[in-house]
Amino acid sequence: MNRVVTIRLSDDEYRKIAAASKFDHRPISNFMATMTLKQIEESSFVDAIEMVQIKSDKSLMKKLKKGHQDAKALRGRLIG
Repeated sequence: MNRVVTIRLSDDEYRKIAAASKFDHRPISNFMATMTLKQIEESSFVDAIEMVQIKSDKSLMKKLKKGHQDAKALRGRLIG
């Protein structure tokens, strides 16, 4: 089911979004939904190269494992 969302944009923001959506031959709503989902995906997940770098860092992996164990055991506190 589609949902309706209302947002406020400055004239400049609207012009930029409208121009980009026109360039892509998309309605503004489709352009905004597509770009939003793309940004979420890119900022929420690690790409393959970055994952190799993370896994090759022994110190970081040790800290991540320790943090995971602490979280499972409910040790520490959540900040943020």
